[in-house]
Amino acid sequence: MDAGLVGIFVTVAIAHFLALLSPGPDFVIVVKSAVKNKGRKALGVAFGIASANAVYIGLCLIGVGSILAASVSVMIALKIIGGLFLVYLAVQAIRAKKCNYSNIDVVEEGVSIQTTFLKEFVTGFLSGILNPKNLLFYLSLFTVVLNNEVGFMFKLGLGIWMTVVVFVWDAAIIFLLSAPKVRREFTRVAYYIDKVTGVMLGLLGLTIVKSALVRQ
Repeated sequence: MDAGLVGIFVTVAIAHFLALLSPGPDFVIVVKSAVKNKGRKALGVAFGIASANAVYIGLCLIGVGSILAASVSVMIALKIIGGLFLVYLAVQAIRAKKCNYSNIDVVEEGVSIQTTFLKEFVTGFLSGILNPKNLLFYLSLFTVVLNNEVGFMFKLGLGIWMTVVVFVWDAAIIFLLSAPKVRREFTRVAYYIDKVTGVMLGLLGLTIVKSALVRQ
């Protein structure tokens, strides 16, 4: 690998990681799931978000991303649907009763489990795929940094790298919050954390919908 490609890789890796550090809907959903569910189930959210990122990376690789981003109606639709989805999650969190959070670590026989790995995966995937900022971020990388002079295989390798990093980052957050000592502390305040994250998701959702409906 020549120095030019190494420089591009470092630039993309840093930009991508800084984007991950910026809290957004995906981050809030990861924290919410990690606090409320056991690590194995919460990993579904991480897989879902990473899969959504992989879809957008793939679209950018084959050139479809630029077509979607150029379509005003598509971007508005993504914003509205994504915003409403976040509002839906917010309502679910705010309506949840406090008794649902007691003994959150204990799963007794005969007690129905409220969520599954698949449900968490779908939640994470929808959060990622309905967030137009994800598409625009990858599109900017693939048009500004990864121009036509960069080979397809190098772009593909970077795409795989970014997808893996997204999953590892979210999984690390989940396992950190799933550690017994940390989880015991979070369990005591899980109800309130879920309410706070619910309000945050609701505000984010309403802001996204408003930005889609109000003419710039």
